[in-house]
Amino acid sequence: MFVWTYKANLRPFIDGLKNRGQSIGFVPTMGALHAGHLALVRRSLAENDRTVVSIFVNPTQFDRRQDLETYPRFPERDLALLEKLDPEMIVYLPVAEDLYEGPVERRHFDLDGLDRVMEGRHRPGHFDGVATVVKLLFEAVRPHRAYFGEKDFQQLRIIQTLAQKLNLPIEIVPVEIQREADGLAMSSRNLRLDDARRKAAPEIHRLLRQARDMARQGHTPEAIRAEIIRQFEQHPLLDLEYFEIADEQSLQPARTFEKGKKYRGFVAVFAGDVRLIDNMALY
Repeated sequence: MFVWTYKANLRPFIDGLKNRGQSIGFVPTMGALHAGHLALVRRSLAENDRTVVSIFVNPTQFDRRQDLETYPRFPERDLALLEKLDPEMIVYLPVAEDLYEGPVERRHFDLDGLDRVMEGRHRPGHFDGVATVVKLLFEAVRPHRAYFGEKDFQQLRIIQTLAQKLNLPIEIVPVEIQREADGLAMSSRNLRLDDARRKAAPEIHRLLRQARDMARQGHTPEAIRAEIIRQFEQHPLLDLEYFEIADEQSLQPARTFEKGKKYRGFVAVFAGDVRLIDNMALY
C-alpha cells in the first residue's frame, strides 16, 4: 500500500502510473469507512488499473462545529480495510494547509442553484465547502474516474455540475446506496446512534418506500409530502428537518409528476444529535 500526505509526493507518483498507460480511479472519503465506502472502492478497483482513496475530514463543509469535532475517526482501521481490498492501494491523507495551499477556507461556486435547496437551505455554505475540497482533491489526484455514492444525491449532482463547469476530464461515476439489512442507509454517523435511536432509524427507509409506493399509485407530490411529514411528526425519536420531492436533474421541488422526468424523495432527520439523510427514486 502506498500512503501519501503531500501533493508534491503524490503527483509524480500518479504521473508515473499515467505515463505507463494506467487508468486512475478515485474515491474521496472522510474516513470511518464502512461497507458503503468499500462498495465505491470495489467499483473503482474493477474499472481502473489503480485506485486512490483519500481520507480527509474537510472542515470547510461543516456548518456545525460540534459535528466536525465528533465526526468518527479510525485511521488505522481504515488503512487496514483498504490494504485488505488491494495491497497496491494508493491512499491520500492530505495535510489541510498543503491541500488548500494557504488558509483553510471555502470558496464560492456558481452551482446553478443546486446548492440552494434541501441540504443547502438547511446548511448554509456546506456545498461551497464540498465543491472547494473536491476541486482541490481532483487537482491533486487528477483521476480518470471518480466515484460518489447516491446516498448524498444532492452532493453527487453538484459534483457532476462542478466537473462540467470546470471542464474537468473526469468521469463522475454514481454508485447506488448501500443499506443495512433493516434498510438504514450506511453512514459513518450511524456509529453515534444510541440503541433506541438505532432501532428507530430504519423508519426513514420505510417512509421513503411509502412515498415511492404512493407516487406509483398516482398520488400528487403535495399529498405524499403531507402524509410523510405527518408520520414523521408523530415519531418520538426522529425529529424531521425536511422531506422533499424533487426533480433529479434540477433538484427543484416537484409540484406535479411530469412524464419523462425522474423524481426522488429526499429526507433529513435528527436522531438525537445525529443528523441522518437518505433518498429514494420514486419513478
